[in-house]
Amino acid sequence: MLSPVSIHGLLTTLLWMCVLCNAQSDSGSPVIQLRLAGEKRKHYEGRVEVFYNGEWGTVCDDDFSIYAAQVVCRELGYLDAESWAPSAKYGRGEGRIWLDNVHCTGAEKSLAQCESNGFGVSDCKHSEDVGVVCTQKRIPGFKFIKNHANSDEGMTVQVEDVRIRATYSHRKRIPITEGFLEVKDGGKWRQICNEEWTEMNSRVICGMYGFPGEKRFNTRPYKLLAKRRKKNYWGFSVNCTGNEADLSDCKLGHEIELKGNNTCEPGMPVVISCVPGRAFAPSVSMGFRKAYRVEQPLVRLKGGAMIGEGRVEVLKNGEWGTVCDDNWNIQAATVVCRELGFGSAKEALTGARMGQGIGPVHMNEVLCSGFEKSLTDCYFNRDALGCSHEEDAAVRCNVPAMGFHKRLRLNGGRNPYEGRVEVLAERNGSLVWGTVCSDSWGTMEAMVVCRQLGLGFASHAFQETWYWQGDASADAVVMSGVRCSGTELTLDQCLHHGKHVLCPKGGGRFAAGVSCTQTAPDLVLSSQVVEQTTYLEDRPMYVLQCAQEEHCLSSSADKADSTSYRRLLRFSSQIHNNGQSDFRPRAAHHSWVWHECHRHYHSMEVFTHYDLMSLNGTKVAEGHKASFCLEDTHCDEGIQKRYECANFGAQGITVGCWDTYRHDIDCQWIDITDVKPGDYIFQIVINPNYEVAESDYTNNIMRCRSRYDGHRIWTYNCHIGGTLSSDTEETFPGLLTNQLSHR
Repeated sequence: MLSPVSIHGLLTTLLWMCVLCNAQSDSGSPVIQLRLAGEKRKHYEGRVEVFYNGEWGTVCDDDFSIYAAQVVCRELGYLDAESWAPSAKYGRGEGRIWLDNVHCTGAEKSLAQCESNGFGVSDCKHSEDVGVVCTQKRIPGFKFIKNHANSDEGMTVQVEDVRIRATYSHRKRIPITEGFLEVKDGGKWRQICNEEWTEMNSRVICGMYGFPGEKRFNTRPYKLLAKRRKKNYWGFSVNCTGNEADLSDCKLGHEIELKGNNTCEPGMPVVISCVPGRAFAPSVSMGFRKAYRVEQPLVRLKGGAMIGEGRVEVLKNGEWGTVCDDNWNIQAATVVCRELGFGSAKEALTGARMGQGIGPVHMNEVLCSGFEKSLTDCYFNRDALGCSHEEDAAVRCNVPAMGFHKRLRLNGGRNPYEGRVEVLAERNGSLVWGTVCSDSWGTMEAMVVCRQLGLGFASHAFQETWYWQGDASADAVVMSGVRCSGTELTLDQCLHHGKHVLCPKGGGRFAAGVSCTQTAPDLVLSSQVVEQTTYLEDRPMYVLQCAQEEHCLSSSADKADSTSYRRLLRFSSQIHNNGQSDFRPRAAHHSWVWHECHRHYHSMEVFTHYDLMSLNGTKVAEGHKASFCLEDTHCDEGIQKRYECANFGAQGITVGCWDTYRHDIDCQWIDITDVKPGDYIFQIVINPNYEVAESDYTNNIMRCRSRYDGHRIWTYNCHIGGTLSSDTEETFPGLLTNQLSHR
């Protein structure tokens, strides 16, 4: 008997993509039909399969080239090929290997016209089955013609494009959640007859457009509208299971007989109505948001640049943990996406593609039907032995088209990822482009700009942009006083001045600018190392001269006698880069500060804050690290150190490496000489001024409980921000938000 996993794999493999194309060539070469098949793939990629002589078979990778891939993709109705993959990347096929040693020039109309050994002549095994990746764009006007190749397995829907066409009254709503469904075939938009349309079909369409589910709607106005509109029906019905990520994964139903005047008696055109997730409630009905009761989520996404993407994390026993990527697939990813208020999943990512998490691995070998309300309802193995954070699962979800990117642009940069920020604002009743005042402009604001434009993370925020020639007609400042928390979807969701712009410096050379990047570092402190290495030391003032020069002691030390002692709370800190790119100081090498006392360059003015606070959050002592020398102290296995402070070398922290500051070095302490015995909170914040962009700032803060009896100190319950449930973190003021006073 087959196990559930085997059945699941079999079903995945059977999600065939058959093309209904007429491959009869002018030269009289054999009639073939192509399809893309296989596991873990998108609808425009897969194993190449050929229908010839009444039987489906595969193509061997020997001598296959990008030119052959181009012929395959165009024969399937795509504009071009992106790449091809040897060695059964999409799984091994079955049956005959129809073609081997295929040589194409790229100009052929069909794969059957390319030179080969001849049909059925091959010395290959199915481990050599070739696959292709096509561009997502369809050939305009490409006509898919039904033929009967393997019709018992069912063929998938192949159209040029799909849209939800809103009625006039709904067109101004963003996002568009309701309207007639239309497909583009043979260059024309056509409606689908609703005679055999099901809720499962609607669920798939809503998922494609970024909505978690479908809802009922009033059919009466649509019936009246359909009577008045000219109809042009598509000639097939559609069969979706509800689990497909795209309409092109659904099976093509039978041909619908279009009785005179292209009608579908007694039906009408299909209408789609979707429920948007909480973050995308239509702007015209703000009351819609209030209907949702916000509860502590069980699942969240972390480390992604865009909304609707990130590493999957789940809450268990009050602690957040990750999901191991064993068996991770599009069904499980879709459950996560819909649960979080997005549509179906575009991609199920493996191998910590969105950075490594911290804490436990809560789930392994997840198996979902695709219809679960939450990922936690799916079957999974609680035993994650052998799963490391290098295998953290992630997702990219379909999100609604909000048109955010149309309200903002970058101008004058050397590439599309950088430039002066220009926004579309309303002035005197018309929309005009203008610049943003750079007062208080920083990394958080730049992060929101890059996200809004779909360009990833911010790498830099610029307060001067005289070296970038923007659009001269957009020189006027139209937005000022911008302050973002970093979670906003658009710049105008951030706090900013209203219509009365206030920008003392003026725009021009002082207009705000950004540069964006696809990857970012993510620094995380080891709470375990801090907890295990905390102790007190009484140290005489005369050996603390160097530290005092660097402002590492409390202000009372300025008047202290050189023979007196300071009481220091000492500890080690180990800072790991869990992200996807190296952590580099923002300042260029020439502007680093040389410290004669410690004999090295400091590349960041402020890298960490060390504080002791009362239980209500009032600061009672601080050990301000003025500057830092950043280097790779140790690296994970197989990773080479790249940064070293010695000999004035480059500074930074490589991905997979950590920078350790031992308890016995200068300034690695908090001066608690003036602190009275009692219970306190010990806090460390990395990169507190957000000087360097990171994929996640919530894990830059660590807090511990501390008890001081006047002679000894105990440090316990150390936690990184964002690792515990909100109920637990309420006992640590400010831990959830990492909002520091200067912001």
